[in-house]
Amino acid sequence: MIGYGLSEERAEDRCEVEALYDSSFAPGREALSSYRLRDGVAPVAGLCLVARDSLGIVAGAIRYWPIRVGGAEALLLGPIAVHATRQGEGLGAWLMTESLERARAAGWVRVMLVGDTPYYARFGFEKLEHVVMPPPTNPERVLGTGDWAGVHGEVERWAQS
Repeated sequence: MIGYGLSEERAEDRCEVEALYDSSFAPGREALSSYRLRDGVAPVAGLCLVARDSLGIVAGAIRYWPIRVGGAEALLLGPIAVHATRQGEGLGAWLMTESLERARAAGWVRVMLVGDTPYYARFGFEKLEHVVMPPPTNPERVLGTGDWAGVHGEVERWAQS
């Protein structure tokens, strides 16, 4: 995307990325069930991306986490955020498409998220009928893309090995 640079998130990006997420989401975001699935689990290196503008300021970011659903491996996408002053430029779509391409290239066959179908459907996400997120997640917002055939059950934290 013209005017932006995309790179893998590094340890030194963490404070800026967290500040972006804090400004983009409601207070208490870390109390959501998706955050419990991330506790103590490292994000997937190479898929967590940061978009910076020409001045080097973080304009958007996306993260992925490994999870299991009924014993099957999957990715949990999120959070994804674009700075309020950069919204409407296509930056979120760029982060989504680039990171999903990288996930497929890395061998991940299924990705899920909690979000709004009208927005995420354009990236191939649809409601997952037999996948259960920990409460209080609204089941209508549990979406997935990729090969979910035969995968069902509760979403579980990735066991570190």
